[in-house]
Amino acid sequence: MRHLNLLDFLLEKPLFLEENLWVMENRNQQQLLYIHRINKVVEYIENNLDADLSLEELSKIACFSLFHFHRIFSALLGETPNGYITRRRIEKIAGRLFYPGKSESLTQLAHQYGFKSIYSFSRAFRKFYGMSATEFQKKGQSEFSKIGKIESKKGENKVSFQKYFYSMDNLKNWLQMKTKVEVKEMPELNLVHLRHQGAYSGIGKVYERLMNWAGPRGLLNFPKTKMVGIYYDSPRVTDESKMQSSACLTVDADVETNGEIGKLTIPKGRFAVGSFQIKVEEFEKAWNSMTLWIPENNFELREGHYHEIYHNNGKQHPEGVFFVDICIPVK
Repeated sequence: MRHLNLLDFLLEKPLFLEENLWVMENRNQQQLLYIHRINKVVEYIENNLDADLSLEELSKIACFSLFHFHRIFSALLGETPNGYITRRRIEKIAGRLFYPGKSESLTQLAHQYGFKSIYSFSRAFRKFYGMSATEFQKKGQSEFSKIGKIESKKGENKVSFQKYFYSMDNLKNWLQMKTKVEVKEMPELNLVHLRHQGAYSGIGKVYERLMNWAGPRGLLNFPKTKMVGIYYDSPRVTDESKMQSSACLTVDADVETNGEIGKLTIPKGRFAVGSFQIKVEEFEKAWNSMTLWIPENNFELREGHYHEIYHNNGKQHPEGVFFVDICIPVK
């Protein structure tokens, strides 16, 4: 057996470290590939909640076997594919209950978001929120609150609500002072994006990662390049830990992406647009006032991306003010 002295060890250690770095790099590459594939599935689910989303179909989109797809999806998102799909459908309907369309019944909403019958929807909704959809709707329309802690007991959830410190009348008055909302056609936006799950307040670090990726590729051409934030969930219906968003940058040409960076398009369409000059702590209030403005002015929501377009970097403003357009899709 060969005995190593200190010099031998130091001479051989770089090779050992190099091998370990190679292994770590390969693992990181593999993880980024997994994230990229699962993100494709998440986007497909989001755009096809009305369809029959079988695990076989989703695993093919991800290019995984059925077993590996279920395992990797659950590991990355913290819930099973079927559990995720059911939750997204219920939360989509819950959000619409606060602002129902003129012709939307509960049965129509259930079918629109992939439930086979009103009975299967009603059972799933009560199991998820611990109350009927009708009770949830009355509560949401009578007080301005957001989802608090969701506790599970004996297979059924119990939801607590946290009231906002401001009233609906307060929001209306604040909005009138801050902006004049316009309903207009907005052009198509071609984007590169990085997804985030968790509190929306954490998206700043996601933008930093996106910038670090985009900078060396010559994609940061401010002020022509715009930062865009897409928000897929409402704090009024989704637990903070499950909320999803995307940090985005506008791009002109078709850009090659890899790993956790993806491509996304916001189609041109009709949006209610509020142009704000606000500080970080006012963003939630701005969004809530905009969502309240929609039904108050007899507009109906449509499917589409709820997003922000930034016209400056608020961190570089002497008073920390962001110049931002909040855009909500309407019919």
